[in-house]
Amino acid sequence: HGIIVFPGGVGTTEEILYLLGVLLHPDNIDMPLPVVFTGPASSADYFRQVDAFIRTNLGEQAAQRYQIIIDDPEAVAKTLCHGIDKLTLFRRDNDDAFYFNWRLTIPLDFQSPFEPSHAAMAALNLSPDQPVHTLAANLRRAFSGIVAGNVKEQGIHAIEQHGPYKLHAPGELMTHLDELLKAFVVQQRMKLPGSHYEPCYALEG
Repeated sequence: HGIIVFPGGVGTTEEILYLLGVLLHPDNIDMPLPVVFTGPASSADYFRQVDAFIRTNLGEQAAQRYQIIIDDPEAVAKTLCHGIDKLTLFRRDNDDAFYFNWRLTIPLDFQSPFEPSHAAMAALNLSPDQPVHTLAANLRRAFSGIVAGNVKEQGIHAIEQHGPYKLHAPGELMTHLDELLKAFVVQQRMKLPGSHYEPCYALEG
């Protein structure tokens, strides 16, 4: 009935973008599903950077779909309880079930796995000139490919054979994406702490 997101690395950002892609779909725009990003004080920079990226590239409508609460588990619990009360009223008003999200629209392409080949990554549409839920979904696919190139055997092997994945994005979005990914590298959110990181991606305009 509610979703809590804890800090992580690029994989967590992938999950956040997937969730926003679903919640920003026009069929889901009025559904009051409570979402909280939370963690200890050390997670503040991570969520600040992710929040800034979302607000800049997906807009305030996307940022309104979640709350960020740092180092305050009591506030998280109260926020989720309040959100669940609103969701309960919504389901009663819409004659919806309490045991399953029947009214939640998840398009077929959101249900299909993304195979991050070099061709698929290069073909991703990261232009802002598309519905915001579609842009969120494509950004999620980009992060999914980066996760694969960082830690998954098949992705690592593909990078060794063909070089880094190439992502094409317009000027401002490319700059913001580059800044976010560089911050993750500095914070050692791309690889295990202490290991040297070689980017598995290249950003091109």
